Amino acid sequence: MSEKKQFLGVMFECCHVYGRIYKNKEGTAYVGKCPKCLKQVSVRIGKGGTDNRFFKAY
Repeated sequence: MSEKKQFLGVMFECCHVYGRIYKNKEGTAYVGKCPKCLKQVSVRIGKGGTDNRFFKAY
C-alpha cells in the first residue's frame, strides 16, 4: 500500500476555485498552482508554523 501524499487545501481567490498543493520532495514547502490560471503558490514548512490545513491564496 502506498503512503498518502501530504497536502494543504487552498482556495485560490484569483479564480474562485479550490485546489490542493503538495509537499515538495525536499520536504521544505508545499507547492502548487491554481488549477484554472496556473498562478503559483508556495508555503514554507518551518519551526513555529501553524497546524492549519486550509488556506486562501490571493
